[in-house]
Amino acid sequence: MYFLTGWPRRLLCPLRSEEEPFHIQPSSQRFYFAVLSETQISIWFSRPSVLIVSYIESAKAAAQFGFYQKAEWKPDDSMIAVASAKGYILLFDVLGGGDDKSLYEPVYPKGSPRVKVTPGYKEEQCAPALSLEMKKPVDLEAPITSLQSLQEDLLVCTADGYLHVLHWDGLGSNGRKSICLTTIPFSLDLQSARGGPSLDLEEVYICCMEYCVTLDGFAVVLSDGRLGFITPLSNTITADQLQGVWAADVNDGTCVAVNNKYRLMAFGCASGSVLVYMIDTTTGSMQLSHKLELTPKHFPDIYNKTGPVKLIRWSPDYSVVMVTWECGGLSLWSVFGAHLICTLGEDFSYRSDGTKKDPVKISSMSWGAEGYHLWVIPNKQEKRRQEEEKKEEEPQQQEEEEEKKEEEEEEMATPPQPSLQAGILQFHFIKSALTVNPCTSNQEQVLLHGEDRLYLTCGDPSQVHSTSDPHTHVHPHNGSPPHNPPEPDSSLSQGLSTLLGHKHWHVVQIHSTYLESNWPIRFAAIDTAGQCMAVAGRRGFAHYSLFTRKWKLFGNITQEQNMTVTGGLAWWKDFVVVACYNFTDQQEQLRLYQRSSNLDNAFASVTKLHSDTLLLNVFRDLIIMFRADCSICLYSIERRNDSPYPTASVELLQEVSMSRYIPHPALVVSVTLTSVRTETGITLKAPQQACMAESIMLNLAGQLIMLQRDRSGPQVREKETPANNKKLLPFCPPVVLAQCVENVWTTCRSNRKKRHLLEALWLSCGEAGMKVWLPLFPRDHRKPHSFLSRRIMLPFHINIYPLAVLFEDALVLGATNETVLYDGLQGSSEPLEALFPYCTVERTSQIYLHHILRQLLVRNLGEQALMLAQSCASLPYFPHVMELMVHVVLEEEATSREPIPDPLLPTVAKFITEFPLFLQTIVHCARKTEYALWNYLFAAVGNPKDLFEECLMAQDLDTAASYLIILQNMEAPAVSRQHATLLFNTALEQGKWDLCRHMIRFLKAIGSGEMETPPPTPTTQEPSSTGGFEFFRNRSISLSQSADAINTGKFNLQKTFSMPSGPSTKGRDVECAENMYIDMMLWRHARHLLEQVRLRDLGCFSAQLGFELIGWLCRERNRVARVEDFVYALKKLHKDFLWPFPVIPGGSISSPLKNGRCRTVLSTRLLKSQSADSLLNSDMDTAPPQAASANHTWLEGLEQRSKDMDTASSSHSNQHSPQTHDAFLSLLTNKVEEYSVGSATDLTETSSVVDGDWTMVDENSSTLSLSQAELEHISMELANKGPHKSQVQLRYLLHVFMEAGCLEWCVVIGLILRDANVIKQVIGFLDSPEVPQDTVQSVRNGLLAVDTWVSTDCLGYKPFLNLVQPQLQDLMDSAAEQVQPEAFQASSQSLKLGGPEGLGGTAAPRPEDSRGATAPLGLALPSLEPPGSFPRPPSEDCPPEQTEEQGEEEGAYDCTLS
Repeated sequence: MYFLTGWPRRLLCPLRSEEEPFHIQPSSQRFYFAVLSETQISIWFSRPSVLIVSYIESAKAAAQFGFYQKAEWKPDDSMIAVASAKGYILLFDVLGGGDDKSLYEPVYPKGSPRVKVTPGYKEEQCAPALSLEMKKPVDLEAPITSLQSLQEDLLVCTADGYLHVLHWDGLGSNGRKSICLTTIPFSLDLQSARGGPSLDLEEVYICCMEYCVTLDGFAVVLSDGRLGFITPLSNTITADQLQGVWAADVNDGTCVAVNNKYRLMAFGCASGSVLVYMIDTTTGSMQLSHKLELTPKHFPDIYNKTGPVKLIRWSPDYSVVMVTWECGGLSLWSVFGAHLICTLGEDFSYRSDGTKKDPVKISSMSWGAEGYHLWVIPNKQEKRRQEEEKKEEEPQQQEEEEEKKEEEEEEMATPPQPSLQAGILQFHFIKSALTVNPCTSNQEQVLLHGEDRLYLTCGDPSQVHSTSDPHTHVHPHNGSPPHNPPEPDSSLSQGLSTLLGHKHWHVVQIHSTYLESNWPIRFAAIDTAGQCMAVAGRRGFAHYSLFTRKWKLFGNITQEQNMTVTGGLAWWKDFVVVACYNFTDQQEQLRLYQRSSNLDNAFASVTKLHSDTLLLNVFRDLIIMFRADCSICLYSIERRNDSPYPTASVELLQEVSMSRYIPHPALVVSVTLTSVRTETGITLKAPQQACMAESIMLNLAGQLIMLQRDRSGPQVREKETPANNKKLLPFCPPVVLAQCVENVWTTCRSNRKKRHLLEALWLSCGEAGMKVWLPLFPRDHRKPHSFLSRRIMLPFHINIYPLAVLFEDALVLGATNETVLYDGLQGSSEPLEALFPYCTVERTSQIYLHHILRQLLVRNLGEQALMLAQSCASLPYFPHVMELMVHVVLEEEATSREPIPDPLLPTVAKFITEFPLFLQTIVHCARKTEYALWNYLFAAVGNPKDLFEECLMAQDLDTAASYLIILQNMEAPAVSRQHATLLFNTALEQGKWDLCRHMIRFLKAIGSGEMETPPPTPTTQEPSSTGGFEFFRNRSISLSQSADAINTGKFNLQKTFSMPSGPSTKGRDVECAENMYIDMMLWRHARHLLEQVRLRDLGCFSAQLGFELIGWLCRERNRVARVEDFVYALKKLHKDFLWPFPVIPGGSISSPLKNGRCRTVLSTRLLKSQSADSLLNSDMDTAPPQAASANHTWLEGLEQRSKDMDTASSSHSNQHSPQTHDAFLSLLTNKVEEYSVGSATDLTETSSVVDGDWTMVDENSSTLSLSQAELEHISMELANKGPHKSQVQLRYLLHVFMEAGCLEWCVVIGLILRDANVIKQVIGFLDSPEVPQDTVQSVRNGLLAVDTWVSTDCLGYKPFLNLVQPQLQDLMDSAAEQVQPEAFQASSQSLKLGGPEGLGGTAAPRPEDSRGATAPLGLALPSLEPPGSFPRPPSEDCPPEQTEEQGEEEGAYDCTLS
């Protein structure tokens, strides 16, 4: 509503005087302020804030009259009355110095474009030169307690119990009347007035009085502390025509202030609270509306120590009230009691070092024009205390001050040292546009305005198109903004993040040219999209667009000065709708100006009005206006494009007179059209009619009144003449919906999915929080229950002051004051402003959905709550809403002292089970509540053990882990261990490695008695769980270093988790038992993986959890690490590692010789180059890629093509039949980054070791000239390779199995890698005596099975088997039977002859041999393999077998089956 900003500014009087000001009184328009000191009256101007004139009483007169005490202005600002201590009223005439005389004039530098446009028009507001003349004083012969100005009269209360009515023009016309208080009959209400008991008013006088126009009476505080209200029964104030009512049970009143707009009287009390009364219209008695007081919750140390209330001041728009106490401090409340600011707490009352500041005591205060400033005069003692410590430096100070006055700065720099004449403090405020222009309530933006700037929540600039880069929108229309503004519905298209993304405001400085001549700004409005703003000051108006970042002002200054906005501003599409008064025609008008055309009356569409407009609002294509004769007018607007520039035509639809219901037009706070209806009369069948203007909402002094269209008459004619008929539907009599309403929000949009929220009416009710008038819908279009009302009013509290409602998003937007401490001015001579922190305004927002759901559940409307919640379930903070609902109800019920007869928690729990996030809502809520409340919570929602099991069944392991922590606290250790084991096994099965690590810690913690510590996130550096052996991703292992590298990598990992190794200091036995228990589970899981041939999972498991794979495999070598079915294992590996089955190209069959030749040549050349370059440590894989790189362009083309086709190689891994050429091409489509099937570029990225070798090979390979067919072969081989990552992983596993001696697995991996060296190695190992006979037999049988499968289902493997033929033959020979080897030979032989790759096969073994020799483990440089796979596949296929055998010797069993 109102927010403090910056530091207060200090105004110092330039005149030398020993006296201190103690009273300030504003004129009726608040442009002038009369400031009193003991013998001196000064008049200040508001902008610039300067002293105009000062009148100093002579010593003789001062002795006669006594010191000045109070002042009051005549309503037309032409006179001032001053009350003096000895009972005199001194009247002063305020004389203007003529039109062209000004005290201060702006001086422009030479060459400045600013020149006077029209004679007699002042471009800036200059402080006028005034003078004061004293008239004859009036002696009332008793001390004066109160002054009050009426139109022609001045009311003066004196301490002898009289009420004097003086005429402003002096005593000449009709003298003065005196009314004795004792003659006024007082009673509790007007009905019992005639015969009832009267107050005993002897010795009692009025000590404070204020006149209320809309109540037509005086609020008075009597000297004995009683509160009363005096009504004149006729137009004249005479003794026999006055009647008083008094408030029961109050006798400590101190002061009073009345609110004319809301008909409220605020009485300050000696207890420190403010009682706000209203007059009951039926009985005329005083009724307490609400109290304004500091709460012990927010102000524990000061709430009862404030002393009596000293002053109460309503803002000029009557929407907020400022209160100060005897002990000092300022506090601001909204009209119905929402607390906004208090300077008695937080940064206002404490310095940054924690010492307490003394609150500033205030002797007088007054709001400035439009409420942008609060003028405050601090107490005399405050200043004296400071001045004792200062020397007098007045002369030069005076000049400084005069200059200072003319600068208009929002925040002050360090002020000059104050002189003896202490100053006036000016606090700066920014306020919501809703306070004066309530038509902004149907928008979803917050708009605040200060005296010279606008603050708006336009969201995150990067997301709102217009704010991100204005230029993009300027070009199409040559600098004018686009003519098609966003559609009305796009206010939400900005998305939530734009409205909530950050706490900063978009600040728009109001154009200085407009501001200088038309200050203060009275109205501001923003359009629905939040892109255009309009402001209106004293005359004319101006508008601003975020598209162009420019202001538009009237080109013709006379047009601007000839109109003043009376009823407010609003936007309709791209038109500004203005209700204004035209001075030349002396007529009220409604004007529409188009945003993109120049601001000129020539482009405006003007409609004449019969009466003054007080309020204006827009709903869809209708304008609703409230006029001074208490009638409401509806106009329709239509856009016209027939003229060269777009215009709008306005047509009067309907007039509704409200004079029967509205006592005074000034009482209407807001008027709005809505589509809300209660469906009395005929129920509307057609859903689209929900968008019609169904009702008028009128806020009458805080009472919300609804006038609904009367549809009870015959409805048939609608079809015949819908257009005319709609206009004329009458309105039903008004109904009061709510009391104490400050603001109303409604929307004209509709959304079938969120009807509850969009068709509701939102009310802000001050201290009572918010209310929502929610529609209730029958479920599934069933017939509604007869007893179920159509709407329900639900109250709820929020912690912020609401300024806008986001309807679909179930959010309230607001703003809040924040403070920043400033310690630069410490010390005893601290100036007054430094006592105040620097104030800023921040955006806030709050969810309210959980309040509404809860209110519906309390009222047994669970079905409605469910429909509402389901419509909002997609909101990002919906889980938070659910948690909040449980949490709030739980806190209330579990901590209540009395038993609750009908607890709500079970209902809430049942309600939440309807949503999938039930389990996590409960556990999150439990973990955020204290342990003492858990029993109550789980008694309502169910046993945590059952909930844990539900999580496991739903595969929601993270939530299950949270439940574990609850079980650990609520159950015995055995139970939590049992559940932890369950979860651990499930997490292992699903590969949730992070969770597994937590579980290992958790289980150990249970064992070693660390029961209290729930497992936090582990601090060890874990490889990220992306499913690969990440520490090998960018490392190519050459054969010489590979073993060390892998071992160290793996063992380091293990040590980061204290696994069985490493004794612990405390409870070693327990620890051993725990570790053993965990190891058993890990072993069981590894066995399980190996049994299911899930090697990839096994590798991840080992890498992620630091499982000692090699040691375990050694133990399991002859048990689970056997391969039962080689063919199944091979297929499974193809599938798991996305490894394509090898393919024989279709083209090669037709021309065997050509391809064969090419292959031989290629590989022999490569061999030579390789051996020559002594690339002994690297794989054969290095060579082919280099050959490929010689003909780069073709490969790149291939790679490009592979990017376009998007099938993953895994799609082919299941097809065992030979694939045609096309299929192979699609194999290349694998994502070309990390998983690419291998291209020249891929190689260079991943292989660091090889970079040196590349150049060497290039020298040789450059001599190669490759034909098209040869290139096809190379690409063919590339296609037969799997992703690079898989290759690294397979090589790693191969190494592990070799180390552990699991030879059968080495054979399988050797086969899939088609690495001849591995096969040779393994077969070599099989001869060793250590290898058990059944292993040899198993390898032999397995290879035979593979050979049979290859011959029938996967011919692509044939060339490789041919390549390792000699080793296979040896293996077969070593066995007793000779039959199988022959069969083996025969099949491979036939393939050799038939398949083109036979030749290649024979040629290629040599490279493999050379490699095998140097690399016994068969660990080729992983990074190089993919590209090189073509010439090498045969050779690669061999090594796998070899490795397998070798692995078996070393103990290969453990890995395979699990």
